[in-house]
Amino acid sequence: MVRRTPQEKKRLSYLKDRRNWYGENDKSSRKNIRLNKRAVNSANRRRPSAGLAVLRGAVEPERATAVAERLAGVRPHSWRKWPDAPLGRFVANRLERRVRLGSVAEADTAPPLARPPRGRPRTWDPGWQQG
Repeated sequence: MVRRTPQEKKRLSYLKDRRNWYGENDKSSRKNIRLNKRAVNSANRRRPSAGLAVLRGAVEPERATAVAERLAGVRPHSWRKWPDAPLGRFVANRLERRVRLGSVAEADTAPPLARPPRGRPRTWDPGWQQG
C-alpha cells in the first residue's frame, strides 16, 4: 500500500468524496428516494382510474373517445435521481456564494485545490530533527 502525503489525501478527497447537491440531508435520501418513486408510481396508477370514473354507468361513445384521447395525451409523471457533487465543486460553490453575498472578501476565497499552504514559511534549518 502506498503511503500518501496529506496534500495528496486532500486532493483525492476533493475529487472522490461527494456531497448532496440539492440541499437535502444526505441521510434522508434512503427514505426519500423510495418515497418519491412510490408517489410517482401511485400517481401514474391513479390517473387512468380517475379519468375512467367519469364513464360510470351507460357509456356514450363520444364521451368514451374523448376520455381515451385525454388519457393518451397526458404524459406520465416521472422522477429521477440526481448524482451528488464532488466535494471540490461543492466547496468552490460555497466560496463563490460567500463572495456573492458579501460575507467574505474575494481575495480570501481561492479555489480549494489552488490555495497556498497555510502558516509562515520556514526560515530556519530543522537539522536538529535529523538526529
